[in-house]
Amino acid sequence: MTEPVTWVCVICGWIYDEAKGSPEHGIASGTPWGSSSAHARCPECGARHEDFEEVQA
Repeated sequence: MTEPVTWVCVICGWIYDEAKGSPEHGIASGTPWGSSSAHARCPECGARHEDFEEVQA
């Protein structure tokens, strides 16, 4: 099992932490970013999965 990753939308700055998920957007904790079509776009600005970058710890 891989460690959860944190992602940032390069368009609007929205941050997604895989460990926490985003319950307010219907994404359960532990869900990898982009794991389904429902999570393939930024819930804040609609940016594509390709517009996200991994946040380095």
